Amino acid sequence: MRDGEKKSPLWSRGLSARLLVLTAAFVMLSEVLIYVPSIARFRLTFLENRIADAHLASLALKATPDNMISKPLELELLANAMVRGIVLKRREARIMMLMEDMPPKVDAVYDLRGAMAPQLIYDAFVTLAQGRRMLRVHGNFPDHSEGSLEVIVDEAQLHAAMIDYSTNIVKLSLVISLLTAGLVFLSLQLLLVAPMRRITASMVAFRKAPENATAMITESKRGDEIGTAQRELRHMQDDLRAALAQRAHLAALGEAVSKINHDLRNILATAQLVSDRLGDVQDPTVRQVAPRLMRSIDRAIKLCSQSLSFGRADEAAPNPETVALRELAEDAVAYAGLPGDGAITWRNDVPPGLSLHADREQIFRVLMNLARNAIQAMGPDRNGGGELAIKAETAGSNVIIEFSDNGPGLPDKALAHLFEAFTGSARAGGTGLGLAIAKELVVAHGGELSLLKSDGAGTVFRIELPGAPQ
Repeated sequence: MRDGEKKSPLWSRGLSARLLVLTAAFVMLSEVLIYVPSIARFRLTFLENRIADAHLASLALKATPDNMISKPLELELLANAMVRGIVLKRREARIMMLMEDMPPKVDAVYDLRGAMAPQLIYDAFVTLAQGRRMLRVHGNFPDHSEGSLEVIVDEAQLHAAMIDYSTNIVKLSLVISLLTAGLVFLSLQLLLVAPMRRITASMVAFRKAPENATAMITESKRGDEIGTAQRELRHMQDDLRAALAQRAHLAALGEAVSKINHDLRNILATAQLVSDRLGDVQDPTVRQVAPRLMRSIDRAIKLCSQSLSFGRADEAAPNPETVALRELAEDAVAYAGLPGDGAITWRNDVPPGLSLHADREQIFRVLMNLARNAIQAMGPDRNGGGELAIKAETAGSNVIIEFSDNGPGLPDKALAHLFEAFTGSARAGGTGLGLAIAKELVVAHGGELSLLKSDGAGTVFRIELPGAPQ
């Protein structure tokens, strides 16, 4: 099975699943970045609350007449403040206010006054890592009065509170990440993934059966990139279907031409034998037209032998020789079917002696096709007003030829597909092969065939060809 015919990937391996996982991962990452300062802030708030509770306990002690309370009350105040000891410091005097019977050994000392964020974050993660120390914490009075407080805090309580806080953060982060990922997933599924699946399915179906109209994607009215992609894909499919249909027509035409080619060559061979006998007739009129008739039959036989060359794209390579352009133009227009009643006048403005280095027969075909198209465009109802003209000049080592007529000009449909076989015809029933073949022959000579103008005043074609070598 080829790659284009493989089944669509499983949901777990598709773009939707990847978007869901990546969205959840990114939300969790953002929650981690939020958690780092928040856990430091939680630890700072916990210790500040211990300072505030210790201050309230010291106020209760100071309210007694002799600053003395019973031991059970002292232990109760310490328990309510969640500390192991309280020390009040005023004006360099350090007074022990409340303390257990056996003061615990202090493992670390922290000063909350002026602590910076990096240090607070580091201390928070140290607490999470250890959690069994005895801490001495320094802080200011909550009422901003002069002096400071020192409390002895059991880190185990702080560690347990931080663990609970972290667990809640993780749970909340999971809920937020899943909710956000789900919303983002649905949004991307509707806006991006589903349209991309339709585009992919249309491409696969169109590749399997381009002739099936149902395989073509429906044009979207969306104004974003997805809508543009869908519209461009539809245009590409339309163009490709038209090209395939034209290719099929060309193949059928080639087959039909190949079938009649043999019989047509036999008929022309018979006509050639008859024309040879006409050369023996002494009538002046017959002797005048017989050579032209024989040359026409010779060219017809040669063209029949090469009738399929355009479809095979193997036109014979040019056989250059020095060609007198003025005489070649006269010959080509005569064979193009110029009316003998004078309805269309012919003007040859090619300077005598101007020559070019080209294949005589191929340039003859180019000029004859241009002349025939111009004569057909002007039609038989010109009432003597038609004019066909050619002029040429040298430009460096090249020869510039302008072939013009005063016909009605080319229609817009022909201009849109100029030089394209079977699509660039300017008249009903035409094939457009004349200009297509002329273009191919000129390009094979290293030249260029182009349209200078085409309007109500007439049409002008420009041919640039290499001149005769010095």
